[in-house]
Amino acid sequence: MGYPLIYRIERIYYPMLAVFGVTVNMVAIVILSRGKCGLSKCITRYLVGMAAADLFVVVTDVILNRINIMYFPVNFLSITPVCSVLVVLCIASIDCSVWFTVAFTFDRFIAICCQKLRTKYCTQRTATVVLGAVCVVSPNRCIPFYFTFQPKIIIDQVPWFCFSNESFYNSPFWSAYEWIDSIITPLVPICLIVSFNALTVRHIIAANRIRRGLRNNGQDQNDQKMENRKKSMILLFTLSGNFILLWMIYVVYSLNWLVENYNYIDKYLNTPLYRVQQVGFMLQLLSACTNTCIYGLTQTKFREELKSGMKYLFTLNGKLLK
Repeated sequence: MGYPLIYRIERIYYPMLAVFGVTVNMVAIVILSRGKCGLSKCITRYLVGMAAADLFVVVTDVILNRINIMYFPVNFLSITPVCSVLVVLCIASIDCSVWFTVAFTFDRFIAICCQKLRTKYCTQRTATVVLGAVCVVSPNRCIPFYFTFQPKIIIDQVPWFCFSNESFYNSPFWSAYEWIDSIITPLVPICLIVSFNALTVRHIIAANRIRRGLRNNGQDQNDQKMENRKKSMILLFTLSGNFILLWMIYVVYSLNWLVENYNYIDKYLNTPLYRVQQVGFMLQLLSACTNTCIYGLTQTKFREELKSGMKYLFTLNGKLLK
């Protein structure tokens, strides 16, 4: 009997996602770190952090977790303590990626809507502190998941594979903890992103009305400032909208049902609910690979840096390599 369609799709999808995700996130980190994209150091720090977190998601969850289970089901990563740590790292990396997006959205909200606080908050130092705090809190918050697993089999005193123990399904504590975890990531981040963006839009609309009134009275304003704000807003809304759309199926699923067959124990499972879950996972992990494409579509200088980098790979001092 052949594997179900959803599993066959995943076996092709995840290797392609791994190659694409590692490549684009590495490109984003290199280009943004050069600081030649016309973005402030504060924005650049957030975007580099987001790209690094996304890269970590691809490495841990896509490569070491899903591809490993599908193609190499028995290896060092299958030892119970190792795979338990890997699950924690997967959850923590996704958590960091999500909250980095929230931090970036909040920073842009402060920059545009709170002029008095802008000079103090929207700095490279603040961005570093915020990103560092998320990197500390997220892994520690995910540590309890390490204790939810038990081995399937013990061979020569070595425990193998990670299976959720019965207490995880029967204990009110773990039920409450998983429910709270689903709210913290990603329901609360989505609500915060929507709220900050709504307030930002309202502020921009009000500022545009004032600007039109001043122009009608014969006064002029700094168009360059408005243009820079427009570019920042395009980047902000594109990143936020992409995040919300790709996470939506997973959010709806996680609020109603528990994760099923996470480790592909039953490779022939093919229920409608399971297919929805797996599509949600695929889209959720795709969100860790799309930011570079968004940079390229919205930022002219990023595209210029990307073209220069590609030209450097195939030329030497402007001459094609032979």
